[in-house]
Amino acid sequence: MQNAGLAALGLNWRYLAFDVHPEHLRQAITGAKALNCIGLNLTVPHKLLALEMVDALDESARTWGAVNTIRFEARNGNGAWCPLPEWADPPLEIRSKGFNTDADAIVRALREELGVELAGAKVLLLGAGGAGRTAALKLASENISELFLVNRTRNKGEALGNEITDRWPAIKVTLGYPGNPVDLVLNATSLGLSEADPLPFDEAQFSLKHAGAVYDMIYRPAETPLLKVAKKAGCRVANGLGMLLYQGAKALELWTGQKAPIQIMRRALEENVYGT
Repeated sequence: MQNAGLAALGLNWRYLAFDVHPEHLRQAITGAKALNCIGLNLTVPHKLLALEMVDALDESARTWGAVNTIRFEARNGNGAWCPLPEWADPPLEIRSKGFNTDADAIVRALREELGVELAGAKVLLLGAGGAGRTAALKLASENISELFLVNRTRNKGEALGNEITDRWPAIKVTLGYPGNPVDLVLNATSLGLSEADPLPFDEAQFSLKHAGAVYDMIYRPAETPLLKVAKKAGCRVANGLGMLLYQGAKALELWTGQKAPIQIMRRALEENVYGT
């Protein structure tokens, strides 16, 4: 996806993947900075760890409490920090700045792929871990009316619920399943990566017939057990491919300063993930 985007923009750059142990994350960021890399993407479990490892945090990372994109920057003649591509020969003083592009990507995917308008919506969120927490906070900021949180461990759900109540007091947060219909069910758990996985919710406590739309953050397989059940129940459905695309496109724009070629990146992503 990223290399297709870079090629379309005519940039002689290369996007590479590396496995980095969490204990070596700080050294990896420092090493990339020393090598004059343009930037980095981070996935779990690095998103939370990086909050304490970058030199500066964008408002997006501070707001959502996670870093999934790093941009390396240097000072210009006026003392302002600017992306490295603006220098032919980057100066010695370089900093790492952390961003979060996940939160906006969630909302964009919900709106463009499911037609969900979040203001005033009632949402059932499955999972309160890293991805679930970012999703919950972003949904709350979009002025949903009610959020139902279901998580394997109640303590984590309670902590997230308390954080939302503190930051957005007008939003009603309930731990557990709704007794009435909801506009959206969002799966932020890993259940569904395997066909043998159980559903990420308890069918005895909630029926998808009472959900208008279902979004599964998992994108491989393309149709998870949850989405299969949701389709049969008549829900509008979408998987996490759009979220992956939009967070990556925003990262590319942060690094390049250019508009991301969305359709080219989407096609490359679909070919890589689904072989289509």
